[in-house]
Amino acid sequence: MGDPQQTESLVPKTFPDFGVMQLDEVLEKIGQFGRYQKIIFVLICIPGISCGIVMTLAVILLGVPNHRCSIPGYENDTYSIQDSVHQDYVSRYIPPSTKDTSLIYDGCQLYSYNSSSTTFDNSSHPINASLVTCASWVYDDSEFYETFVSKHDLVCGSHYKVSTAKSIFFGGVLVGALVFGSLSDGIGRKKTIMVSMALLFASSLGLAWAPNYIAYVILRFLAGMAFSGTFITAYVIGVEIVGPTKRKYTGIINEIFFAFGECCLAGIGYLVRDWHHVEIIIAAPMVLYLTYWWFIPESPRWLINKGRFDEAEDILRKAAKFNKKELPEKILDREVRDKPKQEKIYKIFTSRILFIRTLIILYNWMVVSLVYYGLTLNSGNLSGDVYLNFFFSGMVEFPAYIISIIFLDRLGRRTLHCTSMLAGGIACLSTIFTVLYGGKDLQTLTTVLALIGKLGSSAGFAIIYIYSAELFPTVLRNAAIGIFSCGARVGSMVAPLIADSSQLIGGKMGQAVPLVIFGAASVLAGILTMFLPETLNTRLPETIEDARLFGTEEYKRKKKLDVRDVEITKF
Repeated sequence: MGDPQQTESLVPKTFPDFGVMQLDEVLEKIGQFGRYQKIIFVLICIPGISCGIVMTLAVILLGVPNHRCSIPGYENDTYSIQDSVHQDYVSRYIPPSTKDTSLIYDGCQLYSYNSSSTTFDNSSHPINASLVTCASWVYDDSEFYETFVSKHDLVCGSHYKVSTAKSIFFGGVLVGALVFGSLSDGIGRKKTIMVSMALLFASSLGLAWAPNYIAYVILRFLAGMAFSGTFITAYVIGVEIVGPTKRKYTGIINEIFFAFGECCLAGIGYLVRDWHHVEIIIAAPMVLYLTYWWFIPESPRWLINKGRFDEAEDILRKAAKFNKKELPEKILDREVRDKPKQEKIYKIFTSRILFIRTLIILYNWMVVSLVYYGLTLNSGNLSGDVYLNFFFSGMVEFPAYIISIIFLDRLGRRTLHCTSMLAGGIACLSTIFTVLYGGKDLQTLTTVLALIGKLGSSAGFAIIYIYSAELFPTVLRNAAIGIFSCGARVGSMVAPLIADSSQLIGGKMGQAVPLVIFGAASVLAGILTMFLPETLNTRLPETIEDARLFGTEEYKRKKKLDVRDVEITKF
């Protein structure tokens, strides 16, 4: 899932507090989410569709078709049986699968024997033949005509390269968050997103002609970087052009476009089934994003931060005119006030309570990323049609985000996040019974339980950013979110290794193990969340002392006194 966890790194580092307040007042006057903001917001959300495709593309490109060793000396060998003669050759050279009963053939070995002295059993298999590892394969084309895996034989001894390629992509996401986060603060949101979208287009289109594995992982690494720059900068622009009361929903809405991209990829993959053509089809529309230079404005908030007040006022007046609102002659106070001093992140370790909360939140960020991407990548390993499973994996995110929007301010952050993680985790853990002790009749139930797990992790992803930002004090918020962002990336880099362990383990146990790991991690995350305080309808902490006392009666009394002191001072 595209995730907004890195967005804090894109927030201006030196922002005039009085200007910020004045800007929020201007946004309220022109309409917190008027016609102008809605058009810009939709425009910047559309690339989220491509981001959803790029993020989950490995399910299609690195799909592993059923395969077996090619028969030595047999020209035009195919996975499908051609005739009785071909069947006889297959029986003589290809051993049946013993590791995974759902497969017909052993995928990595073939019989080696002396044809002049070997006898065969009733199934035409050689008796007392030795098994040797093969160097070439034939692939089942019923699900995929061709994937990058089948083209370059990334199976058996080379299968580790598949998981490695997926992890390298998420490494690119991490590097991209750091690089484009700094770039966004330096040259602006508009230029950053344009560079990112150009890189996304170039790396995606170039991937269609990747000649080898090294070229593939380099291009996917660049695509991961471009994903971060595009999706996260778009999220930040959306946050910065709307009024204060609408900001918490912008990220969730952006995730809906991301989920729609997953569903589109499932449809494209089903219709095309060739990795080369799929890549061209998903890359071609990205060229339209290059026209955004003439349609999206620079963030007024960033312009104010840089002291470019005239440009910011021009954009705000254009928005007001489009929204049919009136603005006074002077709308921005140009006096730059000192910002609150930001504390160093090591101050978290000076308080036992803050340290424990940090560990709990960090673990939750790692788990939501691990489970979300792990279940997405694992959809190809579930029983049934790979495209249908992947489609439903994207579709289930829609109710997750709708639930988050509806109940975020009703149940509270802690309750909603805890419920999401527990429900998703228990669903994943339950699959051990349907997989190990159920027959084919329960395969659909296994898929449904995995989708419930995806729903829980999707909702958890939508909530955790808001919740963690509210838990930490103003003076530590930027640094804390930066740490959590890195933790999430670690989780996403580990996710492919766990998801692909099903291929290494094989059989029913191989199908169950990834789901059990994801489920156990989610349940533990949900339980740990219970030890955190609720942030709904509370005054958020500003200092380290506030954060230490947050959630206690002493904190409530302190804030009541602070409010009273302010009122007396005003009087």
